[in-house]
Amino acid sequence: MADQIPKTVVITDANVLINLCHIVQIPLLKQLTSFCFVVPQEVIAELTDPMQQQAIADAMAQGYIKEFRLNNTESLELFSKLRTQMGAGEAACLAAAATASEKHLVASDEKKIFKRKAIELLGDNSLMRTEDLIICGIQSGLLSVPQADAFKAV
Repeated sequence: MADQIPKTVVITDANVLINLCHIVQIPLLKQLTSFCFVVPQEVIAELTDPMQQQAIADAMAQGYIKEFRLNNTESLELFSKLRTQMGAGEAACLAAAATASEKHLVASDEKKIFKRKAIELLGDNSLMRTEDLIICGIQSGLLSVPQADAFKAV
């Protein structure tokens, strides 16, 4: 029996989820099988649109997005420090990734202070944006370039 290839954990921020909801591509996350998408409960709390809430609830019910809570002292302390500089969802994503025992990626379209802190805490190659997920979909044959181009018009 072949060994299973471990999945890369992607801690996902609200703005990426909202963008994927907007272009009706939350199910793409299920198809990107080399990744495991996880979302801190602080991010879930930032979703206020009922349609977005339902799309994410459906994805969680199907098991391709998993919710988690910060639950150790180190991540909670870092969350508290980061919270003075950014929103709760962004701070939770960074705190979780920075204190994880293994390398995790963070999916976020935030810029400025968030991006600087992410690079400082996680390194240069630890961030993904919505467009990176779309590119992964194209490279995996799940989306075509014309489909992806059409998302820009939405």
